[in-house]
Amino acid sequence: MKKYDIIVIGGGTAGCAAAYIAGKSGLKTLLIERSIHLGGTITSGLVVPVMKSGENQINTDFYNDLISELKKVGGQVTYQDNRGWFNPELLKIVLDKIMKDAHVDVLFNTYVKNAKIISNYIKSIEINKLILSSYNVTIHTNNILQDSNCKLSEYIEAKYYIDTTGNCEFSKLINCEFLENNNEFQPMSLRFIMSGINLETFGDWLLEIDSDRNVTTVECIEGLTHLSTAYTWDSDRQWALAPYFDKAVSQGDLKDSDRNYFQVFSIAGMPDSLAFNCPRIVENLNPNITEDVSKALIQAREAILRLSNFCKKYFPGFENAFISNIADSIGVRVSNRICGKYIYTIDDLKSGKRFDNPAVISNYPVDVHSKDKDSSTLQVTGEYQLPIEALMSKDYDNLFVAGRCLSADYMAQGALRVQGSCFSMGEAVAKHISAVIRNSAAQDIHNI
Repeated sequence: MKKYDIIVIGGGTAGCAAAYIAGKSGLKTLLIERSIHLGGTITSGLVVPVMKSGENQINTDFYNDLISELKKVGGQVTYQDNRGWFNPELLKIVLDKIMKDAHVDVLFNTYVKNAKIISNYIKSIEINKLILSSYNVTIHTNNILQDSNCKLSEYIEAKYYIDTTGNCEFSKLINCEFLENNNEFQPMSLRFIMSGINLETFGDWLLEIDSDRNVTTVECIEGLTHLSTAYTWDSDRQWALAPYFDKAVSQGDLKDSDRNYFQVFSIAGMPDSLAFNCPRIVENLNPNITEDVSKALIQAREAILRLSNFCKKYFPGFENAFISNIADSIGVRVSNRICGKYIYTIDDLKSGKRFDNPAVISNYPVDVHSKDKDSSTLQVTGEYQLPIEALMSKDYDNLFVAGRCLSADYMAQGALRVQGSCFSMGEAVAKHISAVIRNSAAQDIHNI
């Protein structure tokens, strides 16, 4: 049986940070990912850029190293004082490289099937053994390959486990307690990319029609145009793009629901492309139910076609544009949240409560989307801290979580679910475990 110090389950933002820092700390580390590449929301989900989360962030070693490596291959740019403008395709390559540099073992196309539990301690996990093709291979009902005499699954042991699956898939498998969701779900989104855009033309037009620099920004960096703009159907401000969406709906080019949320960002290393933070699905669907997610995906792809045609018809610079990428995974803002040793609340956040062992320091606003008009929350707060105890399972002594599935109430999670904070969570957990293992080893030596 293979043995590790840490097994990280889920290779998204928090999982990559945890595995990388654990490996750099000298721990024998395995990272398990169900898909064919790392990155999660930032690659499969096309969630770029990484939003700024304050000037006093902690546990940023992984993020800093990632930026450095991406810069080398032309996959990062600093725009509007934010270093988090990444290229999602180059990021896949860079993540492979830095995991290799940190001596992290990575298994793709792999998922956890079962676990061996002793009291409140996870002894080992059972994973599927990857078989890319069963051509000319006979599989008996006793789970044995006839030709290779090899089992289709195996158990792997670790001292500690980190669930970074986003939806607490591993924690659910071993019957951890979750916080009640009370059907509190934010709308799902499916991002996409359009290419073949003349960004200079589009940027000049945006500056001409929109003077609100809290919404629209355009900047030339090293000879290339970078930009961002947005529109929603909410009435909290005068949106410069509103007349164009109104006209498109009245003429049947868009459904009314298509304009509920629209946001675009330029992409590092892709000088003719924009990443779309939309469509946002307004139907009340549960991200934990397969049928609902399937329905959302179909609706979203239909909306993407309408939105792309809308941009080509109404926006200068889009005349030759085309859909070049649709996200491989739907964007889920909140789903399962574990019940940890500490349940972080919105009162903790708003009061700026301090903790002895913070995992995250941030000032990202409380950002809770709603399917209804004028019902979303974007509330600016002061600086706040998240304690490491909110990333510890209360059910198992050697299980941690990191990412959007943390132990926090619904509104507090709305501020902490962003990628910058997820990076810090994963790194904080890895550093905490590393310190515990070092202290345990030192104590063993002392007792000899």
